[in-house]
Amino acid sequence: MKINIACPSTGMQRVIETDDELKLQNLYERRMGQEIEGGILGEEFDGSVMKISGGNDKQGFPMRQGVLTNTRVRLLCKKGQKAYRPRRTGERKRKSVRGCIVGHDISVLNLVITQIGEKVIPGLTDDSVPRRLGPKRANNIRKLFNLTKEDDVRKYVIHRKFTSKKGVETRKAPKIQRLVTPLMLQRKRARKAEKLNSVLRNKEDAAAYKKIVAQRLAEQREARRSLISKRRSTRKSQKLAADAN
Repeated sequence: MKINIACPSTGMQRVIETDDELKLQNLYERRMGQEIEGGILGEEFDGSVMKISGGNDKQGFPMRQGVLTNTRVRLLCKKGQKAYRPRRTGERKRKSVRGCIVGHDISVLNLVITQIGEKVIPGLTDDSVPRRLGPKRANNIRKLFNLTKEDDVRKYVIHRKFTSKKGVETRKAPKIQRLVTPLMLQRKRARKAEKLNSVLRNKEDAAAYKKIVAQRLAEQREARRSLISKRRSTRKSQKLAADAN
């Protein structure tokens, strides 16, 4: 089994391959999201804590969180679910996935170090790889630089310099996402006002419709009354004429 170990704090990654059943036995029947002691994999990982983040079997089917089995199952997948990308609107498809429990037929298991031990692990904690790109979302930039809501996030965007194919040095920065600007607030107010106006318009239209319906019903009742009174007067005049003869 290949074990892929990642250390997010240093940005490094390492793959170890082991067939030792004594080590692997401690991993079987564990679920995705569970934390394990690093010492299970060897003395060099003593003191560190790792979390099982996923894996796949020998045929390449990925493990999926929430499927409580150590075998392969076929699930009816829809838009938004993992391991499936719909090609048409509203499309659903039955796909094969692994359960979230580690079994004997898992070929690659992914682990993430959540707590680094006292020992330095070669290839994982002995060095650090700097992040190529900085955060893009406004809240993530605030979190990185410990900013308050009053600080201007645009001044803290991480730029990077690189040389283009033409040999020109270019400076590049990401477009900040979810940034609250006066224009964004104005559009939000406009949407809210439009929604409120729509509700008021609908109320006015409903009141006008009820008024017209009531008016038409009153006209129908009046026409019926006049028709009945005409019939009565006709019958009365015919009766009087008959009595006179």
